Amino acid sequence: MCGIAGIIGNLANSKIMDAMLQVQKHRGPDAIGIWEDQHNRVVLGHNRLSIIDLSDNANQPMLDSSNNYVIVFNGEVYNYKEIKKDLEHDFVFKTNSDTEVVLNAFIKWGKDCLDKFIGMFAFAIWNKNKKKLFIARDRFGVKPFYFSTDSDGSLIFASEIKTILKAGINNKPNLKTWSGYLLNSTYGEIDNTFYENVYQLPGGHFLEYQDNNIQIKKWYDLVEKTGFEFDERPLEVIEEEYYFLLQESIKLRFRADVPVGINISGGIDSSLLLYLVNDYKKDALVEAFTFYTNDDRYDELPWVQKLISQTKHHLNKVLLSVEDVKILLDSVYTIQDEPYGGIPTLAYSQIFKDARNKGIIVLLDGQGMDEQWAGYDYFRNFENKSLIQGVSKSADVKSFYNSDFIHLAEKLSFPEPYPDKLRNLMFRDAFYTKIPRALRFNDRVSMMYSTELREPFLDHRLFELAFKQSPEKKINQETGKIFLRNLINKKLPDFITNAPKRPLQTPQREWLQVDLKEIILDKKNKIKNSNFAEVISFTSLEKEITNYFNGDYDNSFFIWQLLMIPTNE
Repeated sequence: MCGIAGIIGNLANSKIMDAMLQVQKHRGPDAIGIWEDQHNRVVLGHNRLSIIDLSDNANQPMLDSSNNYVIVFNGEVYNYKEIKKDLEHDFVFKTNSDTEVVLNAFIKWGKDCLDKFIGMFAFAIWNKNKKKLFIARDRFGVKPFYFSTDSDGSLIFASEIKTILKAGINNKPNLKTWSGYLLNSTYGEIDNTFYENVYQLPGGHFLEYQDNNIQIKKWYDLVEKTGFEFDERPLEVIEEEYYFLLQESIKLRFRADVPVGINISGGIDSSLLLYLVNDYKKDALVEAFTFYTNDDRYDELPWVQKLISQTKHHLNKVLLSVEDVKILLDSVYTIQDEPYGGIPTLAYSQIFKDARNKGIIVLLDGQGMDEQWAGYDYFRNFENKSLIQGVSKSADVKSFYNSDFIHLAEKLSFPEPYPDKLRNLMFRDAFYTKIPRALRFNDRVSMMYSTELREPFLDHRLFELAFKQSPEKKINQETGKIFLRNLINKKLPDFITNAPKRPLQTPQREWLQVDLKEIILDKKNKIKNSNFAEVISFTSLEKEITNYFNGDYDNSFFIWQLLMIPTNE
């Protein structure tokens, strides 16, 4: 896990690149590297977090043996050892890194190398002879990639938005994206950001840049991989294949030359993750982490402690207090660059801080099962009027903003490539809503403390198999994730510890109503002097804030959104 950056065009010079890399140094504190071609006005930069092959030989930017190709790479290709065996007949390797495997795989197979990779990645490769840049992002967009262009056609790219802004790109807010967020609770489309001239390469896409021209193409299509027909094989055969893939996914994601830990909660996904880790590592000690707030209404700590007691692993209990929240609000916002997902994201950041302090550089997490096996309530009743779960009474958000700003928010619409409604909702969550935003939140807070997050359940092979299964294997009127629950009951019946499923894991509503009241009022006053003042009706806003403080609403998200609005500070 690292940070990458690059400039092609008149802005390209090592001084600007060094300044950019300093901005995202938290992504890779172990080494900073710059490669520059002044004649062709190209500069590439890299912040290294050493995970595989800790030697200096694996530093980046990395050149191939012919000195024609230069790569900057962020992420991990977990099956690099297997791919390397296929390449050893054609290349002499100088390192034991996956970076060199990715570079040589591209040289041999071109863009077709992407289909061979199991992992998370965003990388850029410059072909000196052709003066051509190739950029690719992994299937789900686990690793970030942002880019911008200036008036003379220069291309600027980086792992974080703030890094691009450091090159002189203006930070004017994208009001259309902000309107969608504040009115519809969306976090932008898959190719834009909250900034006017900063874009993101969507997951599963590649970008080619040559002669000031950008071409973006899709290289991974889940629908094409799964087709429309359901898997009619015997259930036992499907279960064995899926379980084998789970085991292999865990095994691959333990490939590292640094310590690997695990993040767990009280749900069946964490139970499964811990069991798989426990089974793979046998008697080895694995550090486990969980957060709590000392509030019995929300904490899953009792279930987590019961779960971990069935293993020899050590549980690190990470407390998030309301005082921590006051400290973290601004620092996490700075890291995120864009609105993030509430106080649970702050709690999550503390886990990575604690892990880093203990020398655990890589953490595994259970993200992705609900989207594979229809775990959310609305998958069963198809009632999904809001993208915010677990609330019933909300403020009248539309009354806060003027009509011009409201009209910027486009009506919620997502692709529906499948013939059945269930898979279309799952597809939406996997590629447009839940997973993309969770990956962005989690990447930033893990990188904030120079730690790597790996999601074994986001292995594309698991998703492809799950999406081929019929609705009857996923949901009934009472329960979601039926296939997964049945599989777990067969494979580990005595291991499951399952806390009640709740959309919130922190007392966010209560803290915002009482303990953080002054921070909210202060933020409201700062907004009055910001670029957003002209689009807000403060009379209506102040009324709804007062109602919230009086306990009229159980939805705290509109209050959280106020804290996310940028002010002129």
